[in-house]
Amino acid sequence: MGAPFVTPYALWADTEVSALSTADHLLLTIATELALPEGTFGCTHLIRGDRPRVALSFTVPSESLLRTAEEQLRRQGYEVTPGVPDLVGRAVVYPGADSLNGTLTVGELVARSAIDRVTVLGAPGQPPAEQTLVTRSHVRPQWHGGDELVLAAMPAVGGTLVPFEVPDPTPCCADH
Repeated sequence: MGAPFVTPYALWADTEVSALSTADHLLLTIATELALPEGTFGCTHLIRGDRPRVALSFTVPSESLLRTAEEQLRRQGYEVTPGVPDLVGRAVVYPGADSLNGTLTVGELVARSAIDRVTVLGAPGQPPAEQTLVTRSHVRPQWHGGDELVLAAMPAVGGTLVPFEVPDPTPCCADH
């Protein structure tokens, strides 16, 4: 069900945000403000260099929607660039994302969303379609090469899987 997120109708906004959780919240807020329709992808991208930060990309289904999104983002003070900053965006908004809550099988997850496949850290191949996955309501797949949306998962209690990325990570050195 996945589709490439690199299309003529893509743009990205530079931000001053450095934390993924803050970028997720900002991306979801902007997507709501823009009233983005089904078929939209909203991704985060790590920008390295002198000023490390998280950029946001949006891939929309039409040129008119792209122009509207660009105008609104510029009005909000964002520097907007056509295309996407790289081919490995981390998807936050994508078709079916809202339906990935609770416990699902890998087959249900793939059937309900734009995610193309699931991989399990440290395991060869893909998990069986009937393998259970506990989403924790936080499913952040990543683009591979711009045309395949892949969720990294890891083994969990009771033979289930969970997404590799946790919803509320403990900051480094939190106990110091």
